[in-house]
Amino acid sequence: MAQIIKAFRLAYVDFYAKDAAKMVDYYTKTMGYRVTEEREGVTYLSNALDHHNIVITPSTEKGIRRYGYQLDGKLSLEEVLAELHIKGISASIKEGEKPGVAKLIELQDPAGNTLELFTEIEQSKVGYGSSGILPHKLGHIAFYAKNFQETIEFYQQALGFEFTDQIGVGFANFLTCNTDHHVINIVASDETRLHHIAFQLKDASHQYASSDVLAKHGYPVLWGPSRHTAGHNIATYHHDPDKNVVELYTDMDVLIPELGIFEPRPWHEELPMKPKVWEALSAWGTEFNVDLAKI
Repeated sequence: MAQIIKAFRLAYVDFYAKDAAKMVDYYTKTMGYRVTEEREGVTYLSNALDHHNIVITPSTEKGIRRYGYQLDGKLSLEEVLAELHIKGISASIKEGEKPGVAKLIELQDPAGNTLELFTEIEQSKVGYGSSGILPHKLGHIAFYAKNFQETIEFYQQALGFEFTDQIGVGFANFLTCNTDHHVINIVASDETRLHHIAFQLKDASHQYASSDVLAKHGYPVLWGPSRHTAGHNIATYHHDPDKNVVELYTDMDVLIPELGIFEPRPWHEELPMKPKVWEALSAWGTEFNVDLAKI
């Protein structure tokens, strides 16, 4: 009998950075992250308890090097590896290759993203910073994906994600592995690359204060604030130093998996609010002017 592999959160994102020093400066001074370790030119940063949530790896290119997902620990990594092999997924166990994560499974999704699956990550003692935006957590990532449908099925069937919403038929699918409306957003494309990375803020006051911090450090807001349709989060977007798109959000829908609905909110268009296909991005009618295809 097949055993269920279950990821429950996106723990870290490992960036390739053309200007690693500027990216570290952005994450420490603007975002408020703290450096936990530097090894062989690679910088590991945390915003609270984990050894790292962001990794900056110097490179001649920009983009995502790795995504780290934590598993629920009900299966050992050896059992997880065996289940992946039964599903025909190539993967291998690595030990001692990443600070803070003694043992992990490395594999690729059908889009070509490299994933690291683990059950345990060391705790840091740096805590939250004292200045900067100070997001509550790394919330989600969105990526353009070749092999769009196959990639969606991979996350659902191999890692236990479930569908929550869709924008346009066959355009963008939202999936979650916990109660957040989405942990990943997969966008149909003929190439695979980052669409945006998103961080959760406390509330509306935290959001407008974050825009002041961005302006102070020279990072203009590209779009927002506006309330999305899928997820209903209020979001703003800006560029980091490598021109990756960064979302700061609050008010994201909370899934009740047992009922297949989202916790009711006064701004929901329907009650109960269930997963559906949306036609537009903004519930407020805000025009999205950022052409991500040119970034």
